[in-house]
Amino acid sequence: MSAAADAATAEALAPPPAFAARATSVEGSPVREILALTQRPGIISFAGGLPAPELFDTEGLRASYDAAFAVSARRALQYSTTEGAPELREAVAARATARGLPTDADDVLITSGSQQALTLITATLIEPGDVVLVENPTYLAALQCFRLAGARVVPVPCDDQGILPDALADLVARERPKLLYTVPTFQNPTGRTLPAARRAAVAETAARLGLWLVEDDPYGDLRYEGSHVPWLAAQPGAEDRTALLGSFSKIMAPGLRLGWLRAPAALRRAAVVAKQAADLHTSTVDQLAAAHYLTTVDLDAHIATVRAAYRERRDALQAALSRTLSADCDWNLPAGGMFVWARLPEDHDATALLKTAVAHDVAFVPGAPFYTGPPDPRTLRLSFTTHTPPEITEGVSRLGRALQEYGGR
Repeated sequence: MSAAADAATAEALAPPPAFAARATSVEGSPVREILALTQRPGIISFAGGLPAPELFDTEGLRASYDAAFAVSARRALQYSTTEGAPELREAVAARATARGLPTDADDVLITSGSQQALTLITATLIEPGDVVLVENPTYLAALQCFRLAGARVVPVPCDDQGILPDALADLVARERPKLLYTVPTFQNPTGRTLPAARRAAVAETAARLGLWLVEDDPYGDLRYEGSHVPWLAAQPGAEDRTALLGSFSKIMAPGLRLGWLRAPAALRRAAVVAKQAADLHTSTVDQLAAAHYLTTVDLDAHIATVRAAYRERRDALQAALSRTLSADCDWNLPAGGMFVWARLPEDHDATALLKTAVAHDVAFVPGAPFYTGPPDPRTLRLSFTTHTPPEITEGVSRLGRALQEYGGR
């Protein structure tokens, strides 16, 4: 065929239909883009909320995978039920019950990470145009999830302890939202924890005004000081309206991609149908290995080891920030979790600073993408779990030099 004929044929072909509007209206995660940027050797990254890989119980997990095949390789490699392996659901229920929330295996749905649990709840509850309330700032991937569903995302006023209950009640009465999404314990990105009295007030508002609560708790086991604060799901009035999301990513390994959802029966059944449409079921072999691990290994002892290491790293970051940054910077001291929330001096922009910081071989996540509505451009999130104390100290020194260079312009 001649070149002219090729051109004529090409002109005759119609282009494929356009992407769905939601696929082009929601931006990718800046955190993931920053992680890709910081993969080069030598950079010290406070950007990603990555568990420390040297703390993974590789031997215990390897033995659990071996056991999953030894007990029944045919079952491990076969399709499974959407709800999840019964023994893993039982183990999750037992852990929740031990933390003060009576739970049966039938209350639990196993998911491919807690992010999938959030996606399933969103698919089940949210119609385009529905109002979703969030903390401000909040977990970035939750914002992506709600925006992909076509929700109108509205921020709830917060202070350094989280949601302001009176402001929440006013918003619910005015906006008539479908749900409130919250990370009440060691929040991402701020590290703050909602006090017990406020949790009770949030539950009371949800019960009185009619509101679903989605409680995301990936960090609750990583407490370094203070006492456990009961889940929102355990508050009077919240029993029939709270979806509790949990994960094994931070306490076992994120590569397992195992999470769970505890929800009222009707909501859980609807989420099961949504999961059938998404992936049929979570990996069978991973579930069986995790179930074996939970019955043969003292997970709480492993978590205690992880907590001790992370506490030391949090304290190393706090000390380095105190030595290095100027008095007109400020940051918090989280009682657990993985993140410190910091604020630069007036007239500074963390997004602009990041370019200078990367040139100094250090990285962080600017705070702006975590906000709904106008952000505070001076804010940034620092994760302290990935690096050792000496690396953290060096990383903050580099950040200090970058800040001096930025401020001198």
